[in-house]
Amino acid sequence: MAKKPKAAKAPGDGNGGGKLKLIILGVVALLLVAGISVAVTWFLLSKDSDAEPDQAAAPVAQPAIYEALAPAFVINYRHDNRPRYMQVSVALMSRDQKSLDALKTHMPLLRNRLVMLFSSQDFAQLMTPVGKEMLRQQATASVQELAQQETGQLAIEQVLFTNFVLQ
Repeated sequence: MAKKPKAAKAPGDGNGGGKLKLIILGVVALLLVAGISVAVTWFLLSKDSDAEPDQAAAPVAQPAIYEALAPAFVINYRHDNRPRYMQVSVALMSRDQKSLDALKTHMPLLRNRLVMLFSSQDFAQLMTPVGKEMLRQQATASVQELAQQETGQLAIEQVLFTNFVLQ
């Protein structure tokens, strides 16, 4: 078998051309890494700056503060010609201690309103879960109204029944 003669090399071919391709490839890779780095940095910084206005706009929810009204309310009813009783323990839920303290000075008025509200209810209706929830909502509205009149702000978020006994 005869060997093929090697082709003559042109002056631009050879190791010099391979090194030039390697240098160009390195520069392109370096530019690509730098571009990715800039893009990631821009994305992370723009994400943080976008989150800050949302956090500033959304109010931070304060923890709930509970104030139990002691002693429990005891109300007597006349139902089916028999004496009936209701005992209910009440707690006030607020998120502002100053408003709650301002309302505490009006505690006799608040207790009076709740006694009048509780005693005006129909005993048969209070035996149902819906009747109990309606009473709780009415108590919340009554206390919020009193707080608005006396302190100028809604000091109470909810009125909660912590114990509810009908006999």
